[in-house]
Amino acid sequence: MKFYNREKEIEELKRVQGLAFTRNSRMLVVTGRRRIGKTSLIKQAFKDDGSVTLYFFVGRKSESVLVSEFVGHVREVLSVFVPEGMISFSNLMQYLFELGKTRSFNLVIDEFQEFYNINETVFSDLQNLWDSYRQDTRVNLVICGSVFSLMQKIFTDHSEPLFGRADNILQLRPFKVEVLKQIMEEYAPGYSNDDLLALYTITGGVPKYVELFCDNDRLTVEKMYRFVFSEMSPFLDEGRNLLITEFGKNYGTYFSILQELANGYYTQGEIEARLGGIAIGGHLNKLENVYHLITRERPIFAKPGSKKNVRYIIIDNFLSFWFKYIEGNRSYIELQNFDDLYHLAQADYPTYSGRVLEKYFRQKLAEAGGFKEIGSWWEMKSMSGKQKIEAFEIDIIALRARGNEALVAEVKRNVNNYNHKLFMEKVEHVKQKEMAKYSIETKFFSLEDM
Repeated sequence: MKFYNREKEIEELKRVQGLAFTRNSRMLVVTGRRRIGKTSLIKQAFKDDGSVTLYFFVGRKSESVLVSEFVGHVREVLSVFVPEGMISFSNLMQYLFELGKTRSFNLVIDEFQEFYNINETVFSDLQNLWDSYRQDTRVNLVICGSVFSLMQKIFTDHSEPLFGRADNILQLRPFKVEVLKQIMEEYAPGYSNDDLLALYTITGGVPKYVELFCDNDRLTVEKMYRFVFSEMSPFLDEGRNLLITEFGKNYGTYFSILQELANGYYTQGEIEARLGGIAIGGHLNKLENVYHLITRERPIFAKPGSKKNVRYIIIDNFLSFWFKYIEGNRSYIELQNFDDLYHLAQADYPTYSGRVLEKYFRQKLAEAGGFKEIGSWWEMKSMSGKQKIEAFEIDIIALRARGNEALVAEVKRNVNNYNHKLFMEKVEHVKQKEMAKYSIETKFFSLEDM
C-alpha cells in the first residue's frame, strides 16, 4: 500500500530537522500504538532529501550485541572509523555527538523504551550527553517507541532524566475517515458503504491493518471477515502481542476488564459483578490514564467529575473487535474451527457494526470541524412499579463552536429501523431538561450517509 496522509507530521519532522542542521541539535519524539506507522513516517520524511540517516532498532538483546550492530551500521552509513571494543551505548552516543560537531545527520532510535529491559542508565547518560553537546552539534535525534505508557513516562514524567528534553512529541493517531474513503476508492473502486464500515470497524484506521487488507485484496465485508477468521490470519494473536508488553506478567485482570467492555458491560458495577465482585477501580484508572486504552464517558451535559451515569468504552476499534470475537472465542481457535468462528462473527456483524457506526459519525463530525463538544446523552430511569431500569439515550449531540446551536442526531444502520416520531420525542425531552437555550438542528444518519 502506498503512503497516505501524515502531511502535518512530515512537515514537523522536516521543520525540526532544518533547525538541527542549521542551528544546533534537536530531539523529537514520535509515539503511538504499535502498527500506527511511526517508522514508515520517519523514513518517508527523510526519504530523498539528501540527508544521511542512521537507524538504530533497539531489540531485546544484550547491550554489547546491540552496540556491535550499531557500530557496523555507523561505519557503513557514515564511512567513518569507530574504535574497536565499544560495548556501551552511551559511549557510542558520545562518539556520535563528537561527530555531530563537524557534520549533520539524522539519528533515529526505534523502540527506545526497550532500554528499560537492557540498561536503564542509558536514560540518565543520554540526558547528560544531550545537555553537554546539544548547543555545539548538529544532530537531528528522532526517538520513537510503541509501548505508549513507557514512552510517556520517559519523556513526560517530572522524575525521569529525559523530562523536558524533547523539542516536540508527536503522537500518531489512526487514519481519519476521509483517508479510509480515499484508500477504498483507490484499492476497491465501487466499494459499498458496508465495506467501508467493516474496514473502520475492524481496523479503526490503524495503517498496518488497513495495509494488510489492501495488499491481500480483502476489501469487502465477506473477504475481510474470512481473512481475519482464518488459520493463517495475522490478527489472531495481535491483541495479545500489543498488550502484554504494556501490562507485564499481571495482565489477567486487565484482559478480563477489556473482555467485559467489548461484550457490552460498560459500568464499573457491571464489570465487577461479572468478575465475581473483585474491586477494579485501580485497574480502570490505569487503563484510562496510564495505558490510554479506555475512556470514561458521561452524558454530554454532565458536570466534570460527576460519577452519575459514567460508563467506560475501549478507544481502539481493533482491540474492541479482537476481545469480542477472537480472545472471547479462543476455544474455536484452539480447535482450529475457523469456519464456525467466521459464521458466528459474521452473523453478529449487523448489530456490532451498527454500534460502531455511531462512533464513525461522531468522528466524521469532529473531523469536519465547527464544534466545541461532541458526545451522547443518556439517563437511567426506573419503570413505575418495576425493578427494571432502562436507558433514555440520544446517539449524538454536537454543540457548535459559536452561539447556542446544536446538532442532535439519531444513527441507525438500516433506514427502516428509524422511528422519526420517537426520535423527536427524545429531542423534546432533552431540550426541556438540558437544551432550553439551544437552537437545535436534527439529523438522521444511516449507512447511506457515510
